[in-house]
Amino acid sequence: MALFDADWMAGFAEAWNNEPELSGALGEIGFNSVIGYGFTDDDAPTGVIVVENGQATSAGAYNGEELNWDIRAKEDQWNKWIAKPPGMTGLGMAFTTGKMKFIVGDYGAMVKDPRMAGPFIKSFAAMAQV
Repeated sequence: MALFDADWMAGFAEAWNNEPELSGALGEIGFNSVIGYGFTDDDAPTGVIVVENGQATSAGAYNGEELNWDIRAKEDQWNKWIAKPPGMTGLGMAFTTGKMKFIVGDYGAMVKDPRMAGPFIKSFAAMAQV
């Protein structure tokens, strides 16, 4: 199973829905999004997850979906975050130093909203469950 391939994304969706501080918190604010994950040097994300009212309703290989968020990093960086999920400071540093890129989506607006920032941090803990 490769990072962000269809099987990995299916496991991520399951972990997402089993994490109340992620799916539950996002459900409370009616969060809906199509989120792509991938690698900085690729033309497109590798995987995609569809979130409706905080719940991951589908996930798999990216197939041209219109994205609300497209989050990229180098594979070794993703693996570090999965092995040891980062906190807000670590993610802020990753963003400002270019280790994490938002091809689509507004990182600044997201981190200023604690209703989204906390669950974003929890998404890395969910990745660690895959």
